[in-house]
Amino acid sequence: MFARLGQVLTGPDAARHHLTVDLGDRSVRLSPQECRTKLYGPERTATLWTAIWRQAAADARCGSRNSTDVGRLLAVWLAVPGMNRNLYRLLHEFPVERADLEAEAALGVLTALDTTDPNASNTGGHLIRAGVRQMWSHSVRGRKEVPVLDLARFARIRNAVPVLTEEQRSPVGGWELHITPPADPAGLSASLRFTQSRRRIEGERLGALAHGAGLSRLVFRARRHEEEELIGTLTLRPAGGRR
Repeated sequence: MFARLGQVLTGPDAARHHLTVDLGDRSVRLSPQECRTKLYGPERTATLWTAIWRQAAADARCGSRNSTDVGRLLAVWLAVPGMNRNLYRLLHEFPVERADLEAEAALGVLTALDTTDPNASNTGGHLIRAGVRQMWSHSVRGRKEVPVLDLARFARIRNAVPVLTEEQRSPVGGWELHITPPADPAGLSASLRFTQSRRRIEGERLGALAHGAGLSRLVFRARRHEEEELIGTLTLRPAGGRR
């Protein structure tokens, strides 16, 4: 959103909006980019800060309260550099989207414009703080939200999966693979079981069966060097055979 504001105000097709800033002994006409440079650049002064924000707030309040009014958009855009530090901090500390934070910041500034006195001593600081507060409020609310499981969707997915019969789970003549963890509690927490019908393995060597069941990849991943600790053992035997 902030990038879009910059395009609207300073891009090739930007609206030709300027601020006529009263500096007491003279008046200067500044473009949006010149206003930003005077506010945050190396030549910034307290006098320029007060004068530019006073005029920006006055122009915004004199325009329509439409969020697309150029004067109101300029006020938001001028506040962006003052809010960036908090924006990046919130992005780092909270699970929030940048687009959401930028929208909340703009909302905070626009809301504050309706009640801000342009002739106040620190109009700019008031608008910036309003945008920052809005971003923080949004971030804290999001942290308090707890995601919950969509029970209806979970039930639909669960019911769509066919339930295997005992014969399908343990076909006659199949093979079973048992991975036995050691007594160490840091070892495997459960055993794994693979079954394969004898029809598919008839005429195949045991090595081909192991490869088809994915054991070669499993053993490769579970291999250990001589200096490493044992994490478990693999046992392959006919389904229903003696354990």
